[in-house]
Amino acid sequence: MSSRRKAREYALHLLFQHDLGNNKPEEMLPIFWKLNEADDTTREFAEFLFRDALRNKKKIDQLIRRHALHWRIDRMSAVDRNILRIAVAEFLSTMTPKVVAIDEAIEIARKYSGDEATEFVNGVLDAIRVELEGSLEKGGNERAE
Repeated sequence: MSSRRKAREYALHLLFQHDLGNNKPEEMLPIFWKLNEADDTTREFAEFLFRDALRNKKKIDQLIRRHALHWRIDRMSAVDRNILRIAVAEFLSTMTPKVVAIDEAIEIARKYSGDEATEFVNGVLDAIRVELEGSLEKGGNERAE
């Protein structure tokens, strides 16, 4: 498994834990890293995705709401919701090609949520990708603020 995939999985674990306990990242991270081994690169990317998803949660959740037809965010499984958040954070704040971020999210969904979740994750993320790429073509800025 690539270190970036592992970082995405760690970011999922961190967001999931944050959802459950609403703990502060500065309290969570030292404990998390004592229990989970990672090299510096993996750790940095995981923390970046985690913090970025939290920092831009409102914008990310608005995008998810717009494209998760007939699903309220609070009714989604916590795993699926946080996989979507990580991928959208990556869309908004990294140079990772969106199709790569989608493929990674699908594989993580398959591992942690099951095959049924992969179609949902793929559909929502692809719709968000289309919206973001459309706004770029019109001169918009896709970067999170």
